[in-house]
Amino acid sequence: MSVVAVLRLPLSVDLAGFVGLLKRMQVPHRVSEEAGQQVLWAPASIADDVRSLYEQFPAGDPDHELPVVERPVTMGRPSFAQQLRASPATAVILLLCIVVAVVTQLGENLSTLSALTFVGFNIHGQYVEFTPLSESLASGQWWRLFTPMLIHFGFLHIAMNGMWFWELGKRVEIRQGSINLIGLSLLFSLVSNFAQYLFGGPGLFGGMSGVLYGLLGHVWIYQIMAPNPVYHLPRGVLVMMLVWLALCMSGLVSMIGFGQIANAAHLGGLLIGCLTGLLGGLWASRKHV
Repeated sequence: MSVVAVLRLPLSVDLAGFVGLLKRMQVPHRVSEEAGQQVLWAPASIADDVRSLYEQFPAGDPDHELPVVERPVTMGRPSFAQQLRASPATAVILLLCIVVAVVTQLGENLSTLSALTFVGFNIHGQYVEFTPLSESLASGQWWRLFTPMLIHFGFLHIAMNGMWFWELGKRVEIRQGSINLIGLSLLFSLVSNFAQYLFGGPGLFGGMSGVLYGLLGHVWIYQIMAPNPVYHLPRGVLVMMLVWLALCMSGLVSMIGFGQIANAAHLGGLLIGCLTGLLGGLWASRKHV
């Protein structure tokens, strides 16, 4: 069953009475917050009826004047096409990752890779010579501060990162808008890349893991401060990702053959994400007071 946005209203509008009416009439629906608006979703087959009902009873039916028809209907999950339309920035960022993966041959094309890494490098036989970061920035190569998030080393690397970015990124975009998702992704990339460079030194690192942990921390703390169904994560997801972070930092994951892990990037992303989640959640909760 396809689901559509029936109403888009300012956050100042009180929908409690109308939502109560829908519940009493057993009309399938859900309410989410998107880019500063509250959105009422319902099955496409009854969208016009729900919209007409709101025009007649915007405050609901406190006196129970309307007859109730027992006609339970189940709510369907939005289709992939609907999710794409609601999350264009998430899709574009993932598409950029795929394009970079193809161009760099998943890290095998070193000449192309060198233009996107945090610090540039040149290959001299068996040795790698890294260009100082200050020299790259002085020559105007500011994109290097962010582009490592687009680099991936292997199919499994991009597949796992892409899956988690789709899950977390679309939540942020639906609730806070495309511009906020892009801004947060760039911020998390910047902080996680700098953290890895400062603690790990010059090296070939890349991927969206730092951004993913930033999004995780953001959604986690934001949801504590300003609860909303869009940011609700199953407790198992949060525990799994935090346990994985702890295992990576212990060195066990590298020992069993997963290669070098950018632990500083992961931790840096998580910390800055928790901070933005705290600030954003506080701001959202104050708006609803």
